[in-house]
Formats: sequence, C-alpha cells, structure tokens
Amino acid sequence: MSKYFIPILFLIVFLFSIIKKVKPYDAFTEGAKSAIPFAISVFPYLVSIFILTELFEASGLSSAVSTFLQPVFSLLGIPAELTKLVLIKPFSGSGSLAILSEIYTKYGVDSYLSRCASVIYGSSETVFYIAAVYFAGAKTKKLTAPILISLVASFISCAFACFICKIM
Repeated sequence: MSKYFIPILFLIVFLFSIIKKVKPYDAFTEGAKSAIPFAISVFPYLVSIFILTELFEASGLSSAVSTFLQPVFSLLGIPAELTKLVLIKPFSGSGSLAILSEIYTKYGVDSYLSRCASVIYGSSETVFYIAAVYFAGAKTKKLTAPILISLVASFISCAFACFICKIM
C-alpha cells in the first residue's frame, strides 16, 4: 500500500492543478528556478556549520565537554557512555551516526546502551544544520531563542529516551 502513496499523491496534485487551470510543468520549472538562488544563499551557512562541527571534534573540545558533563547527564539518567552522542547529535548527523556505530560495536546491538543510543539518534535532530537551512532565507537573524529551545527539547528527548528504554 505504501508504495502507491507517492504516485497517488502526484496524481492528485496533477489533477488539482488541471482543475485550477495551472500548467503543472510551468509551475514546477518556476519553482525549480527559484530554488537555485535559495541554495546559493544557504551554502555559506552550511559550510560554516560543517567546519565548526569538524573543529569541535578535531580540537578535542568534544571529549573535554563530554567528560565535564558526564556527572550531570548521569544524574538525569543518561548513561556516561552516551554523553558524546548527546553532544554531537545537534551538530552532525554523520558524526553521531559514527558514534552510534561505535556503540553498537562495543556493547552489541541488543544492549541497553545501544537501545538508548538508537532512540536518542532517532528522536533528536541536527539542530544547527536545520537552523542554518531554515533561517538562511529568513529576514530575522535573531536565532538565539529558537536554537536554545531546540537544544533544550533535544536534550529532554535524550533523557526521556533513556528513561523509556530503562522501563521497557
């Protein structure tokens, strides 16, 4: 059933455009044409996020912050072994995937730590990447509040993920 969803959705949009007397191909090409300037405007933000993520990891700051925050995370029910994953996830999806793979290899895929890591990986987002993409085209550049709210929500989801995995 799910394999038919996209073709059916495409057909519905196509039929709706015909009913509204909109030329679907022309509307598509206009949208694609306007995407190019947007992609160019987003590029510097994405490059800066990627560079900062690599610097955070390569400088050793990631490990230092992980070590510093382990006691706090442990009080909130997040195992010390997952501290690095919790810290990297808001910055880098590929970096957090690498940490997730290390956890699987070290502790086994069916362990409590691996289950927690899987739920943390799936229940949080790369906040800074998303912020760079979403706010690149925004007129307002006051990003502090939305980013802080996203980081707090991401952290709460991590703590809750460990709690759920512990009781299940």
